[in-house]
Amino acid sequence: MSLKHLKIAIVCDWLTNMGGAEKVILALHQLFPKAPIYTSIYNPERMEGFEHAVVHTSYLQHMPWAKNKHQLYLGFMPSVFEQFDLNGYDIVISSSHSCAKGIITKPETLHVCYCHSPMRYAWENSHAYIREYEIHPLIKKITPLFMHNIRMWDRLSADRVDNFIANSKHIQNRIYKYYRRTSTVIYPFVESQQYKIGTKKDNFYLAVGRLTPYKKFDMIIEAFNKLKLPLKIVGTGISYKKLAQAANPNIEFLGRVSDEYLRELYSKAKAFIFPQVEDFGITPIEAMASGCPVIAYAKGGALETVVEKRTGIFFHEQNPISLQGSVEKFESLKFDPLAIRAHAETFDKKIFNEKILDFLEKKWETWQKEMGMK
Repeated sequence: MSLKHLKIAIVCDWLTNMGGAEKVILALHQLFPKAPIYTSIYNPERMEGFEHAVVHTSYLQHMPWAKNKHQLYLGFMPSVFEQFDLNGYDIVISSSHSCAKGIITKPETLHVCYCHSPMRYAWENSHAYIREYEIHPLIKKITPLFMHNIRMWDRLSADRVDNFIANSKHIQNRIYKYYRRTSTVIYPFVESQQYKIGTKKDNFYLAVGRLTPYKKFDMIIEAFNKLKLPLKIVGTGISYKKLAQAANPNIEFLGRVSDEYLRELYSKAKAFIFPQVEDFGITPIEAMASGCPVIAYAKGGALETVVEKRTGIFFHEQNPISLQGSVEKFESLKFDPLAIRAHAETFDKKIFNEKILDFLEKKWETWQKEMGMK
């Protein structure tokens, strides 16, 4: 069944920085270019690809520092998404790792949620978020008092979703654990044709991501301070100053770089370092699409994307000593860049698009029958 004549809307938590979740939203926008996007906060200066999108924002758009520090307004997000009027649509697709799934739709509307994660800061990661993030001590003290209500809202809002898509088996398990809902796994993607295998590897390791506590850059730095091997770090974030002060001269911070330069770094790096637990993790796929092997922590989405001794290796304890041992082990191994890239191509954008369209078409067909519309 074609979706061509249906009224479709896209909802997402926020559009303030381009990351893995935002690339999924961009892909949905490209699949449904006429579908308006509803979100809490939108920073067009950092969101390349959305220039022609119709974006509806909330009152938070005009609040101080909102475009750069959306975290300040997380407590307002539940009510923000409940205020969007989505009654005019046949299908609403929410892309959510926070509150976007909490929208309210009419009975005839099919609500499909592409879930990147149940609300990260509300469930098992809540204690780590409060402990590790560099926020005002008073906020750290009062935040746990609000978490109970946030968790209750998050659990209840999951019942507003008609069908869940999980971005990995890891998240599929978490959706069932916290929401008691089944889901279908459709992996995120890379545009593999944009990445090329380098003609020659340089003598450096690479790490990429937002410089925030849960990405574990502090662990990478501690390990490479001892290894004394060249490491390049791409990214910016709240932990930059602290990390830069801890790093020895063998570690280079490149900040935010262009997509073109990042692809060049992937193609030249000896290996890509991935020490955090991610819901899926798109950067290892980007590295592998460039023929670059991955050294990853053996937990979360990496277990579904990295193949031991074929596209990379794992370390099994999330600490500098375990990472250091895996890097030393990697130094004596050899990998085939063509085999690594071939594996990455199984996560190509074309496959993602086909699976999303097929899922929506089938669910809409079933939905019409259930609602007596056919």
